[in-house]
This record gives sequence, structure tokens and C-alpha cells, in this order.
Amino acid sequence: MPSNVEVKACVHDVACLTERARQLSQSEATLQQRDTFYSCSRGRLKLRDFLDGTGELIFYERPDTEGPKVSSYCVSTTRDPQGLREVLSSALCVRGEVVKQRRLFLVGQTRVHLDTVEGLGHFLELEVVMRPDQTVAEGHQVAHILMEQLGVSEADLVTGAYIDLLLNQDQTGPRN
Repeated sequence: MPSNVEVKACVHDVACLTERARQLSQSEATLQQRDTFYSCSRGRLKLRDFLDGTGELIFYERPDTEGPKVSSYCVSTTRDPQGLREVLSSALCVRGEVVKQRRLFLVGQTRVHLDTVEGLGHFLELEVVMRPDQTVAEGHQVAHILMEQLGVSEADLVTGAYIDLLLNQDQTGPRN
């Protein structure tokens, strides 16, 4: 399976982080996404709907720890995310949905996501797409350098996926 090194952090100053990402990036795009998460025996399974008639079914495994962590994944594209959602929702238990606007910046081998997540707020995700010849340590180094360049502090790092944060919020009350 392909892998990447990921980091997730809370964002306090969206404008500042956006400007820093623009300065480092070769490109920028804005995406609308709705991720439907399904219960599975290991890892996470989600259907990503790009809300334009296309989508991806994504299975991934990664530890729920702060800081850079390795994520292994596999992806299958679809031109019928609505139909696939109906089938999967009939067969599997839906854990929940995450709706977000994602600003995507490409910085070298890293996908920098500046996400506005409904019900949660603003987050940064770094995905260092690992090359076959790279070690995990090299991926961690790329992530740490980019965290420093973007001004991301260790105190802002979060664990888990957006779905976990949303479900935890439902149990403990809304975030401030």
C-alpha cells in the first residue's frame, strides 16, 4: 500500500497560515468534500464525495498519535459517489460524516491542507507523500521542516481523524 507521513494541527490564524502556505507552494486549489465514514474491523473506511459527481473510496490505517505518523492507504475512484454511498450505507454501519472546505497547496512532495470543518473549525493537515526509496525518518524530517516553515507548534497538534473529533465532541459537548 502507498504511505505518507501525516500531521494534523489546529489553526488559530487562518490568514497568516494561508499566506505562508502560498509563499511555499507551487499551486493552490479549493475543494468541497463530504466524507462518510463506515465502521470496519480495522483502520478507517470513508467515501469522499467531491460534490461534483466524482469521489473516492479510501481505506487507511494510521496510529492516533500527535505529531508526524505513517499512514498506509488505498484509494478507488468513482463517478457515482451517491450510488456508492447508498450501497455502502445499506451494507455497513455509518459512523458519521465530515463536511469541509479544503484549500490544497502543493509544497514539494507534501500536500498541505488548510481545512475548514463544519462543527469543528480550522485545521492544517500535512501529507508527506512517501517515495519508494524514502525512509520513514526522512518523511518525518520533511514534515518537521514544513511545520517550522508554516509556524505550526507542537502545542497545536491533534490526534485522530476529524470524524473522531466530531464524535468525541458529540459526547462531551461543543468545543469553545
